Amino acid sequence: MKKIVAFLTVAFSFGNLTSCNQDFLDKQPQDQFSETAVWSDPALIQTFINNTYRGLGHGFNNVMFSTYSDESMAVWGPVVNVTKGLINASDINDWAYDRAGYFVWDNVYKNIRATNLFFSKIDGATMLDAATKNMYMGEEHFVRAYLYHNLVSVYGGVPLVTQAYGLGEEYSMPRNTYEECIKFIADECDKAAALLPVTQSAANLGRATKGAALALKARTLLYAASDLYANPTWAAGYANPELIGYKGGDRAARWRAAKAAAKAVMDLNVYSLNAPNPATLAEASKNRADMFVSKQSPEDIHVRFFLAKLDNDGAWPGRSNGPNGYHNWGGNTPLGQLADDYEMKDGTKFSWSNPAHSADPYVGRDSRFYSDILFEGAPWRQRPADVIDKDPKGIIQTGYWEKWNPTTSKVEVVAGLDTRKGPIEDWNGTYSGYYLKKFMDPAVDAQFFRSEVPWRFIRYTEILLNYAEACLNLGEEAEAKKYLNMIRKRAAMPDITETGAALMKRYQNERRIEMAYEEQRFFDVRRWMIAPQVYSNARGVEPTYKLNPDKTTAAKPTYKIIEVQERKWVDRNYFLPIKLDEMNKNSKLIQNPGY
Repeated sequence: MKKIVAFLTVAFSFGNLTSCNQDFLDKQPQDQFSETAVWSDPALIQTFINNTYRGLGHGFNNVMFSTYSDESMAVWGPVVNVTKGLINASDINDWAYDRAGYFVWDNVYKNIRATNLFFSKIDGATMLDAATKNMYMGEEHFVRAYLYHNLVSVYGGVPLVTQAYGLGEEYSMPRNTYEECIKFIADECDKAAALLPVTQSAANLGRATKGAALALKARTLLYAASDLYANPTWAAGYANPELIGYKGGDRAARWRAAKAAAKAVMDLNVYSLNAPNPATLAEASKNRADMFVSKQSPEDIHVRFFLAKLDNDGAWPGRSNGPNGYHNWGGNTPLGQLADDYEMKDGTKFSWSNPAHSADPYVGRDSRFYSDILFEGAPWRQRPADVIDKDPKGIIQTGYWEKWNPTTSKVEVVAGLDTRKGPIEDWNGTYSGYYLKKFMDPAVDAQFFRSEVPWRFIRYTEILLNYAEACLNLGEEAEAKKYLNMIRKRAAMPDITETGAALMKRYQNERRIEMAYEEQRFFDVRRWMIAPQVYSNARGVEPTYKLNPDKTTAAKPTYKIIEVQERKWVDRNYFLPIKLDEMNKNSKLIQNPGY
């Protein structure tokens, strides 16, 4: 077996040709494998399994999931008012799921069918030894669980299909309840955990493990215990609330189950926090930045690897997100809301209303701010050869410089290299005044080369956060703070000491910062039901180096808070609508509320 760095696509021909005397119709297609060939060849069986992992996708799409929450915005969105720099994103779901195909109904069910086909065929693969067959079965239980987790997270209850339907077969079936789906996913994770190894060999890195299965179960049960799914009264008048949440039941028991599931991962004693004891804030920041461009870390639970030489489904994180002044595309740029939620290094809240903060907003912040975000004046990598004469030091320029022109006796404004008005690819670039640094490998010239930064589906910090959240909801505040403060110590941040509602608010912000851009926030704001508050117009910052009275340019900028994207929330966006095509194909489906 080989380390999963890219998933090979294999086309399978399972239809029978109609009888015919022409020999050319009896020939095996050169770009496909027959059903018999696949399930009698160990290499092709492994390739089939590899391909099912492909259905999980990855987070390095051109438009990342962060853009569909209050983390970032994609700069190539539908512009409705260029003069104001506003982008229409009022109905956030419509665009989001067209881009994130691995959460879309038909795409996910296509991959579920592949796992179901595997289970219908694997018993006949007599050439495989029992240990290999068991591991493969564990992997496919994990993949099927993950696929259903993706579906349920965005649609609520969905039909639980466990057989591979063929052409012409009747497959109309109703949606299972949300509760039934959660139980199915948890059971699949348990089956996977029972069959999978605790660790995989170096050659098999990227394949599922016992820890990955248990961690997926922990995430699933945490989501299920959350506010959104507890007797969903937000959808008043919806006739089928059992499809989008629980109808009563013991909610405390659900939190206990989530806590136990997270603890089961912790008790494996396989994973640990990366660099948990930094000596300084600067060291903590470097440790975090290094971890997200490294191939492996002690936190990794389930990871997808990439190779720079392969296409890897469009995984170009550096090119897609790097500053336009480096000939990158400047996509998925952090919002002002996210930047502002990184605390000061003493644990107090940052505020533009504080004169000291607004004068030097990027001084004395949470260590993770410096590892995650590029801002005006931040040091970055060397500029490309055709730009280096304009900036020999490699400093981010999202600001504007007022300069006096003695010839015209007028003030001229010079735009920074990384703005949308600068001299380098001004059609790309940030609206918000920030760029993403997390996942960006400074050793790679992203204009020309793809990095091999892996996508971390699940890492250990999430498990500690999940455990802490379950503890908080069970009233076990001391236990929750114990693990929260481990995470903060790793960031060289002071302990959280609050209690009650204030503690829950601090927890939510800690999770927001620690897991930024890791496909958590989109679901967190929904399950906590804070989306109506956070989906306000997106903000950014415009730094300007003002002209001094003596006609020199100020050495330090002043900052103007600007709105950069129109956004609003409507409650139907708690769930994705089932597409009309699917409703027409399956008359037993019931649509989600509000559509």
